[in-house]
Amino acid sequence: MTDAKMPSIKHPYEHHHLNASRWQNFDVRPNDVIISTSYKAGTTFMQTIVGNIIFHETGLPAPVNDLSPWLDMRVFPEELMKEGLANQSHQRFIKTHLPLDGLVYHEEVKYIIVGRDPRDVFMSMLNHWGNHTDSFFENMNDTHGRPGAPFPKMSEDVHEVWRDWINKGWFEWETDGYPYWSHLHHCKTWWEFKDLPNIEFFHYADMLEDLEKEMRRVASYIGVDVPEASWPDLINACTFATVKKNPEKVVGDMDFGFKGGANTFINMGTNGRWKEVLREDEIQMYHDAMERTLSPDCVRWLENGGDVD
Repeated sequence: MTDAKMPSIKHPYEHHHLNASRWQNFDVRPNDVIISTSYKAGTTFMQTIVGNIIFHETGLPAPVNDLSPWLDMRVFPEELMKEGLANQSHQRFIKTHLPLDGLVYHEEVKYIIVGRDPRDVFMSMLNHWGNHTDSFFENMNDTHGRPGAPFPKMSEDVHEVWRDWINKGWFEWETDGYPYWSHLHHCKTWWEFKDLPNIEFFHYADMLEDLEKEMRRVASYIGVDVPEASWPDLINACTFATVKKNPEKVVGDMDFGFKGGANTFINMGTNGRWKEVLREDEIQMYHDAMERTLSPDCVRWLENGGDVD
């Protein structure tokens, strides 16, 4: 593959949440695993899977949010995160919410991309955005150096939220995703390079339907040999029911950011709730957004999962 066809940075993702520049001077290791989703598409689910696979002999030594930091989150102390990652001796797995056109690409690391039906992402986002604490908004908006407009609080009108989210972008090169960033553009940027050997796609629906199959696929992809006898316990540790029983064990203390803490952050883990919320005209908005942004094969995969052709 020629350099002209390799991924490159095209946009600066800098706003209330994101600081993409943190990746530009980050020292990667050849066996690093970078997990990328837009948001609310199974990020923590995949971090939990990868973490349990890597630590299959001992169990998770800390919550995945500590083991697998979100490097491009603007308000998290950059040097502390990078120092913590530098001190890790195990195979590292790092979280990002960046599209590929805003992320430094490295041929020597493994990228895991997690997709989900955008309508399900929206429903999960309602719980996420709508349950932030006042302290969280103050932290996001008052921290020194915030680029652009502040992160707004969510309207109580779900239909207003949907219309903005599906028809309005925060960044000028996006046409959906307000006030975060585009779920569709995120997937598009990775999909364009899906044939690269170090980019692997996983789908939230597939993970729910056959967790064992997808976990074994993750282990094979990142190069971890898990003893057969360990698989039942690993799979059980990653189910939604197990995580929901003790969410702090997986994500740590979330009281500062969410009303209800970790129990709110780990919400329902289901798909299809949008069918009882979105009206016919709003579903047409969704189809229009998909058509203007994504190729038909990418639309099919985002909606249904399955093999990436």
